[in-house]
Amino acid sequence: MGGADLAADKRTRRDLGAWLCWEDESGQGLRPPKARTWAPRGQTPVVKVTGKGYGRVAVAGLVCAQPGRRTRLIYRTMLRRGRPDEPKGVTVTDFARLLDGAHQQLDGKIVLVWDNDRRHLSRAMRTAIAARTAWLTVFQLPAYAPELNPAEGVWSSLRRGLANLAPRGIDQLGAVVKTKLKRMQYRHRLLDGFIAETGFVLEP
Repeated sequence: MGGADLAADKRTRRDLGAWLCWEDESGQGLRPPKARTWAPRGQTPVVKVTGKGYGRVAVAGLVCAQPGRRTRLIYRTMLRRGRPDEPKGVTVTDFARLLDGAHQQLDGKIVLVWDNDRRHLSRAMRTAIAARTAWLTVFQLPAYAPELNPAEGVWSSLRRGLANLAPRGIDQLGAVVKTKLKRMQYRHRLLDGFIAETGFVLEP
């Protein structure tokens, strides 16, 4: 997103009196992220995982901001068990439900900013957006610009919180992910920090 696009986002949000929401997706499998930890000298710590079955938690989230209001984190988690007829990641239906839920929770119009993922640009997604134009305006980020999306900070923080976790199965992993995201929802200054890292300034 160039300077002109950023200015257009600001004008659109201000003119509509809308929430500015950045969206992104992530996922976590049963193999935990690695992190440094303490151990006796000469004894390499080992995190044991079951190695059985397949499981992945797919997550779609929105970092939502409006001047004078607390920054919000709204998300949806989907458990993927590897069944043949099961999608691997976030679907258009999942995106639509996330946006509808955000509209209800925020009780206002939304200016959505997200990347150029093929699912975001699909015909089905364009149809879903067209059905919501009364309260939804969409802007695309430029290609390969994760540093402009504060939702990336959410996933980075989540991965650190899951470091060295050895879940017994996908249900336990899903519960832990939900708990950590729920706690993050109440850390408004942390969410503000994710926005500040992008260099974006939300003007009244």
